[in-house]
Amino acid sequence: MSEDEKTGFIAKVIGPKKRWWAYKARVKELPEGHRTAVEAIERYLMHFVPSDGDSSISMFEDLADLFDQGVADGTSIREIVGEDPVEFADAFVQNYSEGGYVPAKARKRLTDDIARAEGEVPEGAEGTA
Repeated sequence: MSEDEKTGFIAKVIGPKKRWWAYKARVKELPEGHRTAVEAIERYLMHFVPSDGDSSISMFEDLADLFDQGVADGTSIREIVGEDPVEFADAFVQNYSEGGYVPAKARKRLTDDIARAEGEVPEGAEGTA
């Protein structure tokens, strides 16, 4: 790992920049709904503090793998994350981290974002523009 990769915010939080940008490029190639879901889960996962940047980037790469495979298999977003995306994300992150505090607002946002990614109306949003 070069000195540039060892320093800086991205390297400290999520690991080497090259791996991060490769992950982001993979996500960008996903169909819109799946991409939206991954980005929502990514935002949520940023609340967790992994033990090191390598664990963190591995977590995001595995998330991309999961959705890549889902797209290849024709698996819907709901089939991947289930009815409770917060539960999915919390269980997913347990493989990589001791966890962290996630505000209730972030939990609601993830649930609403997954609903939108599936083309559903988020709970409590009926009748709003």
